[in-house]
Amino acid sequence: MLTDLVTLGIQPLLGLAALLCAWRTLRGPTLADRVVGPEMLTALAIGIAACSAVAARQPALVDVSLVLALVAFLGTLAFAAVMRSGR
Repeated sequence: MLTDLVTLGIQPLLGLAALLCAWRTLRGPTLADRVVGPEMLTALAIGIAACSAVAARQPALVDVSLVLALVAFLGTLAFAAVMRSGR
């Protein structure tokens, strides 16, 4: 099936992107690198969970993607609040 081929092609690319983001997060010389890196890793985890949901035909994994998105959004709000307060 076409969706199986697409998910098999996308998942390794998402994994490679996750490795590159993790490297940039650990190696990043600026605070922006260290903040944006985990956000991007979370976005990639959402994509991996969504691809896994399609590949395994398990709609429960879509709920995992939604929870990850909510947690990432709350983390972004918390970081913005800290940056706004000047700490």
